[in-house]
Amino acid sequence: MEWSRRKFLAVSGLSAMAAGLAREVQAGMFIMKRLFALAPRETTPLTPNKDFYIVNYDGVPTIPVADLITGKWTLSVTGAVKKPLTLTYQQIQKRPLLEQIVTLECIENPVGGSSISNARWGGISLKALLEEAEPLPSAFKAVLRASDGYADSFSFQRAMQGDVLLAYLMNGDQLPPDHGFPLRAVVPGIYGIKNVKWLTEIELTEFDFRGYWQQRGWADDAPILTMSRIDDPGLYQEIKGDQYTIKGIAFGGAHGVKEVEISTDGGRTWNQAKMEPPLSPFSWVLWSYAWQIPKPDVYTLIVRATDGRGLLQSRDIATAYPKGPSGLHYVVVDVVKG
Repeated sequence: MEWSRRKFLAVSGLSAMAAGLAREVQAGMFIMKRLFALAPRETTPLTPNKDFYIVNYDGVPTIPVADLITGKWTLSVTGAVKKPLTLTYQQIQKRPLLEQIVTLECIENPVGGSSISNARWGGISLKALLEEAEPLPSAFKAVLRASDGYADSFSFQRAMQGDVLLAYLMNGDQLPPDHGFPLRAVVPGIYGIKNVKWLTEIELTEFDFRGYWQQRGWADDAPILTMSRIDDPGLYQEIKGDQYTIKGIAFGGAHGVKEVEISTDGGRTWNQAKMEPPLSPFSWVLWSYAWQIPKPDVYTLIVRATDGRGLLQSRDIATAYPKGPSGLHYVVVDVVKG
């Protein structure tokens, strides 16, 4: 009888502890939902120009439209070439128009961040322009210079791959000032730090040119690392019912995305998400997962992606410096009775 009494008291104590812990979890979730809850993102395959992320470190230079009309504004091709070129805006527009959908991402975009967007860019081929200038065998770097004094570079080999655009259109409209009007570089697969805006000159150098940020230790080749993000539900969102469609994006940079997986139990198990076909080889993918919710509870949802080479996204947490951030995006949600 005494043993049963002690067992009863122990079990009762554990039950009280569990009930107290449950109340603490509920109180904690109430606070988090009130203070830190984020609404779901509504991500579309193409990002409207007004919603496209903007990172400008030193203001936006003003290029008068009159300078384009009169020919005062020009783009020059100089350096290690046999035939230097100077083109007006009208001459650029008369060249064959190329369009491609490319996702751009800022090298400082944190895990789960919003500094990534997707657009249809229109412009001319950098490769064709350089071929016309007849590069010298000694050409090593393509240096892109902007009207605000900024300059960055990538290898001559990268410039000649054929997918780099000098763009003057964005989603069918004239390039907005914030995004580089009248002309900018769009280089698939490398961070936005290299996609120079407000172009005025392309110089082929015979040496290893280092731009402003590379002189301060940031990556020079700057390939975009595989990322994925949960857009819906939002952080600390309250969900009602026994099913919910989880949505988000994934991007593999130059390598595309082979697979997206979702964990609804904090990373213990993983489930394959459904991916929409990418709009181009250089585009992010939208994904979704039909979640059958077992019971009301607090859940941690995590996403991860595998790139086109079969390499799994890194779960190691790293800050942006010097080559871009890494880590898996997660959201905590509170499922209540419907």
